[in-house]
Amino acid sequence: MLRSEMHKSLPAVLLAAFALFPSHAARAEFTVETFVKKVTAPEQLSYLLSLPKGYEADAEKKWPLVVFLHGAGERGDDVEKVAVHGPPKRVREGADFPFLLVAPQCPEGSWWSEEPVLELIDHLEATLRVDASRIYLTGLSMGGYGTWHFAALAPHRFAAIAPVCGGGVPYRMRAIPHLPVWAFHGAKDTVVVLEESARLVEALKKRGNKTVQFTVYPEAGHDSWTETYQNPELYEWFLSHRLPPKDPPAKN
Repeated sequence: MLRSEMHKSLPAVLLAAFALFPSHAARAEFTVETFVKKVTAPEQLSYLLSLPKGYEADAEKKWPLVVFLHGAGERGDDVEKVAVHGPPKRVREGADFPFLLVAPQCPEGSWWSEEPVLELIDHLEATLRVDASRIYLTGLSMGGYGTWHFAALAPHRFAAIAPVCGGGVPYRMRAIPHLPVWAFHGAKDTVVVLEESARLVEALKKRGNKTVQFTVYPEAGHDSWTETYQNPELYEWFLSHRLPPKDPPAKN
């Protein structure tokens, strides 16, 4: 069959397609562009700060730091709400902790993952005598999610973490196979189900984390934090951990 006769036998749609995409057309090229957005809005977090007894007495001594992230119910612009639960509540009840305690408040309608928690820690290190090798992170419910989140985001920033009735993305546990973790959850929690913590603990174990501990309270619902933060063993466990010393810079 002649070429002109073949063309006549093809449907009009195919002929149109051949016209749009010729067989020897030049390959499409990309240009490389960069989008830059200048952010000028200031970021801020109100927080409660508790200094340990003896902090003022020794101007050279550095102290451990515990960062506490509250739950969704304590969000807002009244920072006193942060002391309703957890270590801040213990301080209000008279607990004498041998560490700096900071408890920031998440704004209403926001989540911890959207807030400058790591930048706040930078600020505290710059303005207080913080032992950078002994910074610990803990939080409950929404703050438990925040604890998992920031640990994976800054895996070598914290010496140990204790998420309470939280959760997160199992895949992100690949970032913290080295990190001491003590997780807590109530077996009868219907707000954040037990599986939320369990699957992260399992993911850590699969990644080779041999330090992870998981405490499940058989009769507890969502409030697994009261018993957790009343337990002095938690604070002893925190203080038993520190980051390994950093390698000195290589000599030229």
